[in-house]
Amino acid sequence: MTTQFYERLSNDLTQLLENSIDYNVTIEVGEEPDKQTYKVHSYILQSRNSYFYKKLNEISFNENHIKVLKMHNISIRIFNIIIKYIYGGIVSLEKLENSVIFDLLIISNELNLDELVEHLQTHFVNNNASWLRLNFSQVYQTSCQVKNFNIIKDFCNNIVAKYPNIIFESENFQTLPEDTLISIIEKDDLQLEESKIWQYVIQWGKAQNPTLPSNVDEWTSDNFLTLKTTLGKCLPQIRYFSISREDVFEMIFPYQQILEPKLWSDINSKFLAPSKPISSTVLPSRKILNVTFPTRITLSSNIIADEHTLEISSWIDKRELNYTENNPYEFKLLVRGSRDGFDVKTIYEICDKVSNIVIVLKVKDTGEILGGYIPCKLDKNNTKWIYSQDSFAFSLKTTNLKNSILSRVKNFSYAFANYPQHSLYFGHTLCLNYNLKTGKNCNSLQNMYSYDKPIHSLNSGFNVVEYEIFEVSKKK
Repeated sequence: MTTQFYERLSNDLTQLLENSIDYNVTIEVGEEPDKQTYKVHSYILQSRNSYFYKKLNEISFNENHIKVLKMHNISIRIFNIIIKYIYGGIVSLEKLENSVIFDLLIISNELNLDELVEHLQTHFVNNNASWLRLNFSQVYQTSCQVKNFNIIKDFCNNIVAKYPNIIFESENFQTLPEDTLISIIEKDDLQLEESKIWQYVIQWGKAQNPTLPSNVDEWTSDNFLTLKTTLGKCLPQIRYFSISREDVFEMIFPYQQILEPKLWSDINSKFLAPSKPISSTVLPSRKILNVTFPTRITLSSNIIADEHTLEISSWIDKRELNYTENNPYEFKLLVRGSRDGFDVKTIYEICDKVSNIVIVLKVKDTGEILGGYIPCKLDKNNTKWIYSQDSFAFSLKTTNLKNSILSRVKNFSYAFANYPQHSLYFGHTLCLNYNLKTGKNCNSLQNMYSYDKPIHSLNSGFNVVEYEIFEVSKKK
């Protein structure tokens, strides 16, 4: 019988890190003036990690018999977690923001910490999928660039399968890595017509060869050969025999030279003599589901996720229990600070005479998501208090807030202050003034004159790193 005393071993090695007895390596981490030096042991680093094994073998001892390694590109906070994992095999994620955990994942991959990379990916998918969806663009782009992020990449590809326009209609589509494009178009459940997939593949291939003539009628044999070579691994993923006769004629016929002659012959045989056997590989048709997937607001927002919009919609309808799926409302983005500017006047200009709007804003430093619902019309030409029985303010659930806070209007005559020159007020519960990004012009007071509860923990001003305004309307 074998007994393993891992906990004691972990504690003893962690103590060795803290006491640094007989250290022979120093690692400088962080930037001046806050950089920190760690005194560590080469035999532990090299036995536990291939990156340090190679790196330390490349460095000579100095006159004090110490190897000096500088890693200024890693933050002290991230390195603290990594070095404790290397020594003690322990990582605690409970008090870490998701953005920090994602940075930890990236650095862990760079340091060849494969066990930790797999653990962090699994943690995100199982416990923080909403954060991945909220930051989909950044997460997907990273997973495409990093070979070892297969768990997160599969998670993202499953979203793309349901919502293919996220990728195919994005401005970054033409720069998509080849292996990523293949991983998408090879999926049997990709919810896209085969003829559209063909068009996107051709579009991607032409983008990789910008010198090709724009008019395909002017192409030479060499031009077609160039495109055929570029798309060599993509073309076998197209389900040619699922494409209609009309689409074959309109979309594939102009590019027939990039197909193998036998395949082109079999495609034509399918229409002319359907019962005649063919030798080309026939891939199964896509499993197109006869359902309409709900619009994923998370994928067009820098701040809110699906569960947030479901919660806000429940508050609009004054439900006791929140919607959990099939949101009855559409959220149409009207204003975004990083796109349109952070001045309050901008909000009134763009949202003039618009009703039923939701504003959400992300507080600098704390990461809080505050906001409110305005059922009445904004008016850029008048300064006045607006009457409403249905407006509300809120603070949404985040990593640092266990449950969302809803604050409903109680003084209907002072539900909302329409001050187009400088301010936008939900009573005193949420006050937005002048430029939201500078000067700490925003505040949320504890004065409950107009609304029934406070939504913000501090009674002082704050800045906003991003805000968005959505027009909310019932789905048809």
